[in-house]
Amino acid sequence: LCFLSENVSLLFKLYCLTVMTLVAATYTVALRYTRTVEAELYFSTTAVCITEVIKLFLSVGILAKETGSLTRLITSLKENVFGSPTELLKLSVPSLVYALQNNMAFVALSNLDAAVYQVTYQLKIPCTALCTVLMLNRTLSKLQWFSVFMLCGGVTLVQWKPAQATKVQVEQNPWLGFGAIAVAVLCSGFAGVYFEKVLKSSDTSLWVRNIQMYLSGIVMTLFGVYMSDGAQVLEKGFFYGYTYYVWFVIFLASVGGLYTSVVVKYTDNIMKGFSAAAAIVLSTVASVILFGLQITVTFSLGALLVCISIYLYGLPRQDTTKIQPSETKSSKERLATV
Repeated sequence: LCFLSENVSLLFKLYCLTVMTLVAATYTVALRYTRTVEAELYFSTTAVCITEVIKLFLSVGILAKETGSLTRLITSLKENVFGSPTELLKLSVPSLVYALQNNMAFVALSNLDAAVYQVTYQLKIPCTALCTVLMLNRTLSKLQWFSVFMLCGGVTLVQWKPAQATKVQVEQNPWLGFGAIAVAVLCSGFAGVYFEKVLKSSDTSLWVRNIQMYLSGIVMTLFGVYMSDGAQVLEKGFFYGYTYYVWFVIFLASVGGLYTSVVVKYTDNIMKGFSAAAAIVLSTVASVILFGLQITVTFSLGALLVCISIYLYGLPRQDTTKIQPSETKSSKERLATV
């Protein structure tokens, strides 16, 4: 991954966003494939748990590279992880929310086409915008608010008459899928901004913060396995239904989670929206080829509006990589000026 200082170059930021785009599009299509094509359906809760474990080991490895020696690594873990129960508790909040979000992604992609999911999931941008205003003491321009409403209109068009996939034979519930996306969107907005605030409010290493969060995440997701599929997991096994495709999805989720942390740390949480438009296009093309997605006029128009709104929202206005002082304006004042 990326072992760089705070003064990162534009090229590095573009590199991370490009990788995120490819990972996001591939992850969505691959996950959809495993939930609609595989004969023996695996337990999605176990996949989410394994993802957290892999991200924890990757973060420890990157922290070891960052510290430069085993001794300094152990010292860092003792001081910042095992010796800081308060910080672990603080990071358990986004851990819980991210665990719920990741599980909802499996529910949504079991019931919605990958392209429809990719477009609808961009509702995370309005949610992130609202959380940014309320939690990070930032303001949004009128153009950004306009783009937020445009995005909502585009998603409404996509969901008005969802595109159908002719090659998918499994039973689906579009309303359940949309409900799952709604929960995932709320989780994404809150957890992303919360984690950004934690990262940028101290000089603690990104990878230390990740380790703190993933330790809590493993506990949360194991609890989710027990509550949701406990009896069946005991009967059939933790890795029941796992194939190479499932492991590929888990790998993509692990890499995507780490790159998300890099983007939040070195750029801005809402800048992730830059890569969303390209991911929508890639997911749509893949859905047409793999799942026989039939593109409708409303889907095309809605997707176009979403892509335009993402572009408008991301137009440079001010430096948002630093948290603004809370004395400038209250959250209510910022919302009232819109």
